[in-house]
Amino acid sequence: MTVSDPTGLPPDTRELGLAELAAAIAGGAITSAAAVGGALDRIDAAQGTLNAFRVVRRERATAEAADADRRLAAGERLPLLGVPVAVKDDTDIAGEPTAFGCGGDFAPKTEDAESVRRLRAAGAVIVGKTNTCELGQWPFTSAEWFGHTRNPWDRTRTPGGSSGGASAAVAAGLVPAALGSDGAGSIRIPAAWTNLVGIKPQRGRISTWPEAEAFYGLTVNGPLTRTVADAALLLDAAAGPHPGDLHTPAPITASDAVGRDPGRLRIALSLRIPFTATRTALDPEIERAVRRTADTLRGLGHTVTVADLHYGVMIGASFLPRSLAGIRRVYHRTPGLQVDPRTAANARIGRVLDGPALYAARQLEPLLHRRIGHFFRDYDVVLAPTTATAPPRVEEIDGIGVNATNNLITAACPYTWPWNVLGWPSVNVPAGFTDAGLPVGAQLMGTANSEPQLISLAAQLESELQWHRHRPTPWW
Repeated sequence: MTVSDPTGLPPDTRELGLAELAAAIAGGAITSAAAVGGALDRIDAAQGTLNAFRVVRRERATAEAADADRRLAAGERLPLLGVPVAVKDDTDIAGEPTAFGCGGDFAPKTEDAESVRRLRAAGAVIVGKTNTCELGQWPFTSAEWFGHTRNPWDRTRTPGGSSGGASAAVAAGLVPAALGSDGAGSIRIPAAWTNLVGIKPQRGRISTWPEAEAFYGLTVNGPLTRTVADAALLLDAAAGPHPGDLHTPAPITASDAVGRDPGRLRIALSLRIPFTATRTALDPEIERAVRRTADTLRGLGHTVTVADLHYGVMIGASFLPRSLAGIRRVYHRTPGLQVDPRTAANARIGRVLDGPALYAARQLEPLLHRRIGHFFRDYDVVLAPTTATAPPRVEEIDGIGVNATNNLITAACPYTWPWNVLGWPSVNVPAGFTDAGLPVGAQLMGTANSEPQLISLAAQLESELQWHRHRPTPWW
C-alpha cells in the first residue's frame, strides 16, 4: 500500500489517510517502523521550508514504533496501533517541553495530557509537537522563537493559526492526522486555509487536562485530517474525560456517524459577520465558495435558506474577558517566558479583566445559549464562512502594533469565535479554491452535542465534492 516518493525518502505513506494507514499497519502491508520512519524523514525534509514542528521526537518515536511492531506481531490490535500522529505544542507530552509558541527554557513535562494519554492508549505514536503562535492568539503561526510556518499550498502564505503547524503537517502529508486546539477558530481557520476537515467538538468532548478547562471554557481540542472519517477516528481515540474536568458531555461514537444518512435537514446559510469593533467584509470569492457549498447541499436534498444569525453584542462581551484573562493566566504562571510585546500587552489587559468582568462574562453564557438556541427551532444546522478572506501572506503580522494586529485578524477571521463562547460543535469543510489556487472553507455549526449530525452531513458533502483528492504539490 505504499506509493512512490518524489523526495526519494523511504517509504512514503503521504497518500494514505489515518484509517488507511492504520489498516495497512494492522494488515502487515507496512510496519509501524517504516510508517513512523517515513513520517519523520518527511518532517525533517520539510522543516527548512514548511517549518511545521517545534519538537520532533525521532529517537523516542522510533523506539515506540519498534514496540508497536512487537505488539502487532504478538496479535495485539488497537485502533491506531503503530500509526504516526502529531499534537500541537500547547499539549503536554511526558519528557518533552510545552512552549506554546513562546521563547524561553522549558522543563520537560512529567506527565502526558489526558488527550495524549488516550491517543497512546489507542496505540498512536506521537512523532512530534507542531508549531503554534504565542498562547494561541492569532490566525498566523509565527514567532521570533521559531520563524514562520508556511502553507503547503503556497509557501508565501500562512496556513492559519493557531493550529497552523498541525494543518500544514497534515495537508503536506507529513502525518495523516494531528490534534489541534480551538479557542476562537484555531482548528477551523487553518483547516479552511489548507483544504482539511477540522472539528471543533463540544466543550469537554476531549479533555483539556491538566487544565480543568482551557481559557475559561473557550478552548477545546480537536482533529485535523483530510477526510471526515479520519477526523471522526481521531476524535474517538482522543475523546473522554479526566476526573478533574469541569465539562463532561455524554459520550458519543463519532465514527458511527460517518456514512449515516443525516436525513433531510433545514440549513440556514448565514453570511452575516458577528459583531466586531472594526470594519470587516466578506471577500466575494469566499462568498461564492460558500454559496456553492449551499447549492451542493440543496442538490443532496436539504433545504437551505438564507437566514442570518444575529449574534448581538453580548457574545463579544463574553468572549474578550475570558480570552484575555486566559492569556494572562498562562503568561504569569510560566517563569522566564519570552513573548512578543503584543502578548505582554494582552496579558496586561487580561489582568484588568480578571475579576468582575470575567465573572460577568461567564454569567452571560446561559443567556446566549437560550438566545441563539431559539434560532435552532427553525433550523438544524447553520452554514457559514469559516474565514472572511483567503490566507494572508506570512509576513503581514510581523512588526505591527496591537491595534493593527487586532484589525488584521478581525478582518480575516471574524466568523468562528462565537461558537467557542457557546461551547457547541462546529466542523470546517473544504469549500474549494480561489482563482489564485488558495484553499477556503465553510463551517457547519450545530447546537450542544450535535457532532454526530454535523459529521454525517460533512461526510455526505465529502462523498459529493471529493475534496481529499486535491493535494498540494510537495516542494520541500
